[in-house]
Amino acid sequence: MEQRISQFLQQYVAEVYFPTVRFTDVLEVLIITFLLYHIMIWIKNTKAWMLLRGITVLAVFILVATVLQMHTILFIARNTVTVMATAAIVVFQPELRRALEKLGEKGLMTNIVSFDTAKDRARFSQDTIDGIVDACYNMGRVKTGALIVVEQAIHLTEYESTGIHMDCIVSMQVLMNIFEHNTPLHDGAIIVRGNRIVSATCYLPLSDNMGLSKDLGTRHRAAVGMSEVSDALIIVVSEETGAVSMAQGGRLKRRVSREELREALLYIQNKKTESRKWGLLLKGRRKNERKTDE
Repeated sequence: MEQRISQFLQQYVAEVYFPTVRFTDVLEVLIITFLLYHIMIWIKNTKAWMLLRGITVLAVFILVATVLQMHTILFIARNTVTVMATAAIVVFQPELRRALEKLGEKGLMTNIVSFDTAKDRARFSQDTIDGIVDACYNMGRVKTGALIVVEQAIHLTEYESTGIHMDCIVSMQVLMNIFEHNTPLHDGAIIVRGNRIVSATCYLPLSDNMGLSKDLGTRHRAAVGMSEVSDALIIVVSEETGAVSMAQGGRLKRRVSREELREALLYIQNKKTESRKWGLLLKGRRKNERKTDE
């Protein structure tokens, strides 16, 4: 009996290959899973979903051509695949750029190593929220147009440089004075970073979204365009109607109430506070570890 079992193990079990699993193999699988997950989320939430559908249709078409031996179609497909790939990169350049920015927003490294200590010190106070909300609805009552960009994780240095550099505390009086008619700074957008206005009269990219209402003017299209290329919250006060609107993530919410605007700003404040809390916690932990080692 034992001899039969031994022969069975030598004949079948000995030939089975059991690979050696290393730590780097597990880490590699986790990294690939993380990247694939975020690529799928990016494809779902951007125009890349239409690109993927088009590629799927072409792949099925080429598969049918291969099965039916359509040599002319296969020749055209082989010689145009490089051109099509380059065209796709050019057409979807904003989405590809946004995908890389989103990857940087995850804060995997910034929680461990602080790359911008000045940003960590920037606080988004209750006074700033009150000043923005009060200014927007005061300007709305007298139909003074305004465009306010509230920066979040992505630094808007590229757009900040298109305007006039400023460095002042956010307040209702300052905001209303900037956007007052016939003043030097009223045209364009202002960028708010933390508690401070860092730039005024900034030029923002216009959205080419054909789904936007035709009655929207340049100010609203600029707000949507800015929200498509950044994670900022953009607040618009209409010069025609006095209505206050918000744009974020490529979407425009029109005629928001004072409470809705305050909630959106409070969300940004809480997110920044939470990020700063984790950063300080990790810094304190590293400091305590150094003291223990000493």
